[in-house]
Amino acid sequence: MMSSLTMRNELDGYAGELLAEQLAAEGWAVTESFLPASVVAALRAEADALWQGGKFRQAAIGRGNDAGARPATRGDQILWLDERSLTVAQDAYWQAMDALRRVLNRTLFLGLQNLEAHFAVYPPATFYHKHVDRFADADERAISCSLYLNPDWQCDDGGWLRLYAGETPVEILPRAGTLAVFRSETIPHEVLPAVRTRFSLTGWFRRRSLRGILP
Repeated sequence: MMSSLTMRNELDGYAGELLAEQLAAEGWAVTESFLPASVVAALRAEADALWQGGKFRQAAIGRGNDAGARPATRGDQILWLDERSLTVAQDAYWQAMDALRRVLNRTLFLGLQNLEAHFAVYPPATFYHKHVDRFADADERAISCSLYLNPDWQCDDGGWLRLYAGETPVEILPRAGTLAVFRSETIPHEVLPAVRTRFSLTGWFRRRSLRGILP
C-alpha cells in the first residue's frame, strides 16, 4: 500500500493541479485513479462489512428539527467517518483529501479548512433527486467530493452521478477509484438508480462561514 506521505507528495503535484484547473474552469472535476487500488478495495471491504453489520442509517434531508428521511427523494443510507478513530484505509483517504484541500487552497484561494465525510450506500433502485449540497441557512460547505468504491462497475449497472453544469448534463460512472469534485452551491446534481448496490465515500470541504462578513 502506498504510504500517506507518498500520496500527499503525488497530489501536491500534477494530479492535484489538474483537478484544480478543471474545477476552476468548469465548476467540477474528475479523476479515475485518485487512490491506489489496494486502498480503494480496503475501503470497499470496510463499507460492505459495516453495511452488512447494520451500522448504516437512513440518510435525512434538512437539519435540526426540520431533518427527516424522505425515501421518495433520497434513498441512500450513510455512516459518518470519525477523524479521531480512522482505520488505516480511512486515514489514507483522509490524508489524500487533505493534500487535495491544500492544493485547492494554494491554487484557487478557497479558504478550505476541514473535511467531513461519510460512507454512503444506495441499494438497488434507490436514487437522490436533483439538489445542491448547501443548506439554506449555512454556507460552510464549499466543495463536494465523491469517491466511488464499486469494482467492475459497467455502464448498464446505472447509478450515474449527473451534474447539471452548463447546457448539457455531465454523467460520471461510479466505478471504483473515481473521484468527482464540484462546487457545493452552484452545481445541482442527482444520483440515478442502479441495478446493483452502490458504495461511495462522500465528503465536503468546509470553509469558514461568510455570513455576516460579506455585504
